[in-house]
Amino acid sequence: MLDIINLLPDSVANQIAAGEVVDRPASAVKELLENAIDAKATTIRLIVKDAGRTLIQVVDNGVGMSDNDARMCFERHATSKIHQANDLYSIHTMGFRGEALASIAAVAQVELRTRMSDSELGCRVIIEGSDVKSQEPCSCDCGTSIAVKNLFFNLPARRTFLKKDSIELSHIEETFRRITLVYPQVAFVFHHNEKLLYNLPAGTIAQRIVNLMGAQYRGLLCPVEQESEVVNVSGFVCKPEFARRSKNEQYLFVNGRYIKHPYLSAAVERAYSELIPERMHPAFFLHLSVDPQRIDVNIHPTKTEVRFADESTIFAILRAATKRALGQFSITTELEFNPSPDLDFTPAPQGYVPKPPTVHYNPNYNPFQSQPHSQPSSSTTARTSTDNYRSPWENFFDMPNSADSTSPQNDSEEATYVESSVNTPSQDGQQSIDTWATSEAADDQPAAFTQVNNQYIVTAIQSGLLVVDQQRATERIGYERLMHQLSQKGAATAQQLLFPENCSFSPADAELLGQLQPQLESMGFCLSPMGKSTFVITATPPNITPSELHPLLENILSDYKNSMMTKFSNRDQMLCQSMARQMSTKTGKVLQAAEMQTIVANLLSCQVPGISPSGHKTMIVLTPANLKEMLR
Repeated sequence: MLDIINLLPDSVANQIAAGEVVDRPASAVKELLENAIDAKATTIRLIVKDAGRTLIQVVDNGVGMSDNDARMCFERHATSKIHQANDLYSIHTMGFRGEALASIAAVAQVELRTRMSDSELGCRVIIEGSDVKSQEPCSCDCGTSIAVKNLFFNLPARRTFLKKDSIELSHIEETFRRITLVYPQVAFVFHHNEKLLYNLPAGTIAQRIVNLMGAQYRGLLCPVEQESEVVNVSGFVCKPEFARRSKNEQYLFVNGRYIKHPYLSAAVERAYSELIPERMHPAFFLHLSVDPQRIDVNIHPTKTEVRFADESTIFAILRAATKRALGQFSITTELEFNPSPDLDFTPAPQGYVPKPPTVHYNPNYNPFQSQPHSQPSSSTTARTSTDNYRSPWENFFDMPNSADSTSPQNDSEEATYVESSVNTPSQDGQQSIDTWATSEAADDQPAAFTQVNNQYIVTAIQSGLLVVDQQRATERIGYERLMHQLSQKGAATAQQLLFPENCSFSPADAELLGQLQPQLESMGFCLSPMGKSTFVITATPPNITPSELHPLLENILSDYKNSMMTKFSNRDQMLCQSMARQMSTKTGKVLQAAEMQTIVANLLSCQVPGISPSGHKTMIVLTPANLKEMLR
């Protein structure tokens, strides 16, 4: 029988390794930046074209390499950091597996230029698909420049599976943020398609966070410092009012590496319990320092997953350190206990008798006497205006008249009919409303609306009780209104701001906001860029206050970044859903009768009144049969 097991050629083995190490342009960026940091560079430039498809270049002013090292660095398992197995448990540098450059060179065209400070000439190496094309002396600056061109040029299938440029660029930017947040002492510059995205000077960690993430972080950072025998914790957590619906701004680092550790991230979130609403997440930038022998970082090819020997202890320390920081710098209020100079605390002389207080009043005042110039109360005015207003659909909500109305012959049939009307979205909204209206008897009395738990609008109809979720209902109303505005591509209703608002974002968010500018203007925003990361807003959709403007735009950007990860996401639908959700009438808001009446009227005018944009029911009908069943 013939032998069937063969050794793979190096080129094939490198391509297999590349499948683990380099799955997209951001992976190559990570490896190259880490190598530059390990080379003790103080300034690093990242140059990217076409989201990494055409070019990824990293230029550093580090120690450089000798001619022999310039060639050896592209060999598999060639590393200067590991000499024996025990070295795996005492690693303080970034890359150490020795597969990064070999994997990149296997799937791209690579040009390396490097020179050491004590050499007059540098070395230039060109490799294509693991095949060394040339190695020759060259003139170059001290340090290393490595250019990765035409990534996956020899793997068309892998190149086909790359996402669109905006998505791949967002992954590169996230990789860039994770690395630059660990090394504030290193200056970084990032260009994409000859456009400067980031220019980060060397500085402190707080300065790096503000320069990288945006000026809105200034004043929101609470420093965390905790030392112990198990772990040292340092960094910053953000104040509770900066909580967001996504976890995109949670950064946890261990011994200089970014990691994903849901258990330890939960420790930080636990410290915010009762400080932020449900489904909201805090932002934090925390660095853990652990004895390398008490941590295993080599359990995943990307080294983003680690294993700790003292997980539960680190959890408790991390949670306590976060709570202490929030208590010191965010939650407590400083009280002034120094007495006012206007207050005289001189003790009274001996034998002093204080004068008893007196009360002055008008003995002729009669509280039951009618006032000639009294004005009707606001509640009376609101009730009168509500009573005088009647819309064509209002008879549907009239209270049943015991003398004129007749009860349905079959309660179960009535309940089934009404429930199906609510739960099944109709393609023709007006037809659905007409169908509902004809099933009810008309009455001359206006509908009575009640708010329950500041969340539900309840009104009586002849088939029972209509219960409407005010937040989901206004989300549906706002969503269909915004979608209509986008489809018309006309000027939307907008309110001019008395004073223009300046909103600053991170460079990445500012670029995304520029991409969304046409859709936002169709919704009623009027904004224009000012500088690299600031927008001036002069008009907004109605009912948005200046204080709500910046958080609203940030949440829109957060939703957009999350939706970009979905292959078939629709930008217009996402924007309208996000806007409608944030501009909806939130649970907890007290509503007047006229407001409740308007919400129900507008909801029933929607094309799909029974379902919110997120797929939840907006209303239900409790029939007598339902109530009878509940009360058994």
